[in-house]
Amino acid sequence: MTTALDELFGLKGKVAVVTGGASGIGLASAELFAAAGATVVVVDRDAAAAEQALAKIGGRFGPGGLAFGTDVAKESEIEATTAAVEKSLGRIDILVNSAGTAIRRPATEVSVEDWDKVMNVNTTGTFLFSRAVARGMIARGEGGSIVQISSIMGFSGGGLYPNISYQTSKGAVVNMTRALAVEWAPHRIRVNAVGPTYVKTPFIAGLVAQPELVQRIEAMTPLRRIAEPVEIASAVLYLASPAASMVTGHTLMVDGGFMAQ
Repeated sequence: MTTALDELFGLKGKVAVVTGGASGIGLASAELFAAAGATVVVVDRDAAAAEQALAKIGGRFGPGGLAFGTDVAKESEIEATTAAVEKSLGRIDILVNSAGTAIRRPATEVSVEDWDKVMNVNTTGTFLFSRAVARGMIARGEGGSIVQISSIMGFSGGGLYPNISYQTSKGAVVNMTRALAVEWAPHRIRVNAVGPTYVKTPFIAGLVAQPELVQRIEAMTPLRRIAEPVEIASAVLYLASPAASMVTGHTLMVDGGFMAQ
């Protein structure tokens, strides 16, 4: 029996691609999508990790879905993965761009190679995957939803440690989200983003290993704690679902009040 909640938040019959899907926010999002009824495609640079994540999801929510080892910094791999998903599953309804990287180094010590690595994954890769998926969505004429993962550092200059390339890349994702939302709205493609605070994932393992830094992060956060991956994934699910059918071009902050200060 279909309920009002199923109609609002259910994803039955949808195909959802999640980059960076083998761990952290990406994995948590893929798990929620599967629980909501979607067929999930786990994309990660580590092919073995992607397969393991898919097996974990299948073990909890039933078989189905695909796994790909894809470097989002490489256009050819993005195009090949998108084509393979569409050939196998017939469509892509939802894309979550969760793959990301950071090089936390003083600006005066950031090489061009460091800068390019971060920008290629966080910004260019996000654009290229969005573009590849949107082409299919436009051709089918049925719309779709794209959710980018930005960060509080897309709105803030930080201050706890230098992170210039990450902050720049995530700020670019915020305005990319707005621009794509406006451009693709006539095709009924909604483009939104989530702006997480610090989240308990392998991505910040090096920071969490510094107790004094964690205390400073918690002190700067009104809710006084670091987020759990599922708390970010819940926002991703909302933005991808019919419940957010009138939301586009928006970055939803999930930050414990960080940006409210």
